[in-house]
Amino acid sequence: MIKPKHPDVDDAMWGRIDKIIEEYRARSGAVIPVLRECQNVVGYLPMEIMDYISQGLNVPASDVFGVASFYSLFSFAPKGRHVIRACLGTACYVKGIKEIIDRISNKYQVKEGGTSDDRRFTLETVRCLGACGLAPVMVIDRDIHGNMEASRIIDITEKYQ
Repeated sequence: MIKPKHPDVDDAMWGRIDKIIEEYRARSGAVIPVLRECQNVVGYLPMEIMDYISQGLNVPASDVFGVASFYSLFSFAPKGRHVIRACLGTACYVKGIKEIIDRISNKYQVKEGGTSDDRRFTLETVRCLGACGLAPVMVIDRDIHGNMEASRIIDITEKYQ
């Protein structure tokens, strides 16, 4: 297969993607694990990679895109090195999560649902993190930060380089 050109995918990544496709090629239901592993290699799923997966698995491109667009774990845009997930549930909202989000957005020039230009942070909002007792709460990568205060958020985020 001819490898498409993409600025975020180097030759070593293409090699890993080829191995992933080869490993799953003969398996039924391979689209989800191949998408997941390829996203782990690149950090997100550009269209060129989804088309390449489609060809490699001999599955229609519409099926690959349909699966990738259905599941929220897949991303079509580059993610930052650190993903911040801020809870917008009622308890968090009432206790000030919006001000915390605004401070992050202003400091790192990142909008909700977006990634900073330097790809340091991706800022996502979620409906609930299931930690209402820690409200307001956010998760940075896999670290849970509860009882947040707007005055402390930048000191916390600065620890994530």
